[in-house]
Amino acid sequence: MQPLFEVADVLRKIGSKIENYGLNTWQLRTLSAIKKCRTAELGGHIDACDSCGNLSISYNSCRNRHCPKCQGKNREDWIAKRETELLPVPYFHVVFTLPEAINSLAMHQSKIVYDTLFEASWETLQQFGKSKEMQMGMIAVLHTWGQQLSLHPHLHCIVPGGGVDKNGIWKNSRLDGKFLFSVKALSKVFRAKYCEKLKTKNPIGYEQIRQDLWQKPWVVFAKKPFGNPKSVVEYLGRYTHKIAISNHRIKDISDQNVTFDYKNYRMAGVKKQMTLTHQEFIRRFALHILPKGFVKIRHHGFLSSTWKRQKLRLLQEKLLVKVLEKAEKKPFLPKCPCCKTGNLHRIVVFDQRGPPAWYLGSGQNPIPRES
Repeated sequence: MQPLFEVADVLRKIGSKIENYGLNTWQLRTLSAIKKCRTAELGGHIDACDSCGNLSISYNSCRNRHCPKCQGKNREDWIAKRETELLPVPYFHVVFTLPEAINSLAMHQSKIVYDTLFEASWETLQQFGKSKEMQMGMIAVLHTWGQQLSLHPHLHCIVPGGGVDKNGIWKNSRLDGKFLFSVKALSKVFRAKYCEKLKTKNPIGYEQIRQDLWQKPWVVFAKKPFGNPKSVVEYLGRYTHKIAISNHRIKDISDQNVTFDYKNYRMAGVKKQMTLTHQEFIRRFALHILPKGFVKIRHHGFLSSTWKRQKLRLLQEKLLVKVLEKAEKKPFLPKCPCCKTGNLHRIVVFDQRGPPAWYLGSGQNPIPRES
């Protein structure tokens, strides 16, 4: 079901006023792409149905990773790749969260803050793995937002409940497979490693917030094992290509304000609504636009690309895994929105100048789709 309102609608309401919002060039470029997504400004193509002959128009997607309309296919492709790498072992969902005290630094030094989060989280798990003489693995996905679009940097990680010893043999972290490691111990090591790294990378920034960073315990959350390995990637797929807010959560856009749904986790996830001005909504949305080229999904240890290329198949054979081969991609032909049975075939491509005159005079109604 198509959402009634979109982030792009807010941007169109704002128009050129956005230049006065104090956003940097990269944020403005990203927001501009989102505003143009699946509109005539990005060009498109015309398709013909091989059954009923209906003509339909598709406008091109911006394909920006922050765009609410462009993540579905990326998520499906990612899940398909991960399903070929599964092991018949316990898996855990682990979340490493930075305290609120880091937010002021994250606004101005986001790359340092987020890179350090990845590094400290992985080194924490590595340390615990080494204590049991095994190489761990981890897939980590960065999220920077809370439900109200506030800054809330944290990593969602899928961690197999064990590792590989020096002989390439699998070892569970615990014999019963019910726990990974003590979350209290993980939290203490994680904080120590993060602060030490931040102190080295940005000593001035660290000293300004040092006291606040050590004032309260940090939180590492670890969820019990998944029902089966296949459910692991489907579960993590919920997180991999999420953005700060989906269009479906936006419930109203007036001339001045935006109203959206959010879950209040302090009240057991009760759904509520928040109303912000256009400027404040876009300011909060822009907080979560990552630096150019920043990698937000990272694979570590025996789940890294190098290790998988060289040794994963051998490990799967030792664990008697029936390896799923990557399905051969067949050309995708979308179904006709008119007759629902025929396939659409591209017959014309056009740029931002719009569809050709013959199409505009044909009386056909544009049916925008992802391209």
